[in-house]
Amino acid sequence: MDQDLPTGDDTKAAEAFNDHRGLLTSVAYRVLGRWSDAEDVVQDAWLRWSAADYASVEDPKAFLVTVTTRLAIDQLRKAQTRKESYVGPWLPEPVLTRDGADTAPDAADRVVLDDTVSLAMLLVMETLSPLERAVFVLREAFDYSFAEIAAMLDRTEAAVRQLLVRARNHVQEKRPRYPLDDVKRQSIAERFLAACVGGDVAPLLAMLSPEVTVIADGGGVVSAATRPVVGLDHVARFLLGIVKKYEKFVEDGMDIRVEIAPIGVNGDPALIAYADDKVLYVYALDLDEDGRIRTVFAMANPEKLSGVRALEGEAG
Repeated sequence: MDQDLPTGDDTKAAEAFNDHRGLLTSVAYRVLGRWSDAEDVVQDAWLRWSAADYASVEDPKAFLVTVTTRLAIDQLRKAQTRKESYVGPWLPEPVLTRDGADTAPDAADRVVLDDTVSLAMLLVMETLSPLERAVFVLREAFDYSFAEIAAMLDRTEAAVRQLLVRARNHVQEKRPRYPLDDVKRQSIAERFLAACVGGDVAPLLAMLSPEVTVIADGGGVVSAATRPVVGLDHVARFLLGIVKKYEKFVEDGMDIRVEIAPIGVNGDPALIAYADDKVLYVYALDLDEDGRIRTVFAMANPEKLSGVRALEGEAG
């Protein structure tokens, strides 16, 4: 979606929409776990808004969140069918995040950091029904009341409460937590990169959880492991093998470099691999309570990297 939405004939209507665009994107992304689909949903919400009798709308924000949520639910139902034929593991689309995103440059293209936007949590939410997921997002991430959610989804408050209970019960045990502050998480990313580049297994093993897993998503478009890599030794050797592959690319004349994502990806510390200044791979690190790496989310499907491509202009 273009950075600036069309303004239409009514400038006030366009301004009202753009005032809430960051919120709408955040809602749609959490419901969908797909950045490109979230952008499409927000664009569709604009079309609905521009065609509405918005002068008679008492609460534009509530109207727009309602439209966006319903569109996202419909889109999620369609996407579930597409996922059945997906090649290899499926991961959510990564996005850049930071606290207080509404004050950051390009704020509408980033989502505010909380645990509902972590890749681990988005994967857990994939197991919810579309309605359960929407209720969970609206309540947990945005603190809407049961009455407000009921109105948005055209359900009774009792039904909304039941949906939330089911969703919470389903995700409670698997819900990720963030025991470490940003500085410590970034330090872990730096040490992880140094250990991989150093080529010595011992320092790398010390950073990994005993149950460490690498989940790679190439979508059948880019070469990637088609099954999760599990266990200390297997993961360490797999990661060092990636470093060797990148070294071979450099020998063949490609400009390859790996950098720490300066503001993180989905709230997690992350590394970005560039090939000739284009984002090649995103490696997000999911940490356990002791600060050890329990999951490496390796994302390479180019169709899923639009949420981090802003880094291309900052590379170098």
